Amino acid sequence: MHPRLALFAGETQPLSLPVVDHYCGIEKLMRKSLALQAARGPVFDVTLDCEDGAVVGAETEHVQLVAELLASPENRHGRVGVRVHPVDHPAFELELQALAAAPVAPAYLMLPKIESHAQLVRGAAAVRAAWGTRSAPPLQALIETHGGLREVEAIAAHPALQSLSFGLMDFVSAHHGAIPREALTLDGQFDHPLVRQAKLAIAAACHGHGIVPSHCVVTELRSRSRLQEAARRAAREFGYTRMWSIHPDQIEPILEAFAPSTAEVDEAIEILDAAQAAGWGPIRHRDQLHDRASYRLFWSLLERAQRTGQDLPAEVRLRYFGATIAA
Repeated sequence: MHPRLALFAGETQPLSLPVVDHYCGIEKLMRKSLALQAARGPVFDVTLDCEDGAVVGAETEHVQLVAELLASPENRHGRVGVRVHPVDHPAFELELQALAAAPVAPAYLMLPKIESHAQLVRGAAAVRAAWGTRSAPPLQALIETHGGLREVEAIAAHPALQSLSFGLMDFVSAHHGAIPREALTLDGQFDHPLVRQAKLAIAAACHGHGIVPSHCVVTELRSRSRLQEAARRAAREFGYTRMWSIHPDQIEPILEAFAPSTAEVDEAIEILDAAQAAGWGPIRHRDQLHDRASYRLFWSLLERAQRTGQDLPAEVRLRYFGATIAA
């Protein structure tokens, strides 16, 4: 029996998404990102940005370009989403109508600056109305303010939502100088108590409702090692399973940081193979007892290895990630 059937019977398996969410809003960069994704494979998502990363005042032309890119051969893997304007912005409805009329739907819609559960409900209703009788894209949302953070549990529970992201810069700015500028730096954002509290609250709410917590962007572009350390801390210390990228050079370091180690993957394969042979009953492995509770952890590690493009043995890929999952 496959792990997804044996370990999550009667339960909803937590959602899995590619661990990198790469943002771009200028035509040259959007096309470059799509070409990179086509060559590298769907180990990272591309989010075409209609909001902060796009030119102000050309919203109509920009969303039409985004719709064309979604439907073009450049969208080879179907893992391209769109960040629209905030729910209460005049361009929001315009963008929904243009995207709903496109022949290829986005893989997801990112709704920025969500202030409350009620605002998310309004946004989700507008998306459903724009798509009419067709299936609307799943939603992702960005928590950047006090209001969104206060209602993060209710927001994370919304059935249309698949991921929550943390917006560091707007969150720090909303404190009007009470959080120092150092909290925006690569190191400081992990150390300031109010920022740490916000990050942990978002991650905990996401895991509690089976959706994906996505860590904020890191503006450090020159140092691969420092970026990788930030991504490692986001994953290992704060429980994030996805992270934003704003430059192509950030994609590989984030993938590497979020990927489990070779030792972790080897152990996961050994334990899952032994568990499957034992009909998913308890086993003894290296003088430790394991059962379905720990099997879920090792299955999550193996899934993450697969999502980050690690070189798994061919028989492991076939056994666990083949096209058909049968009991």
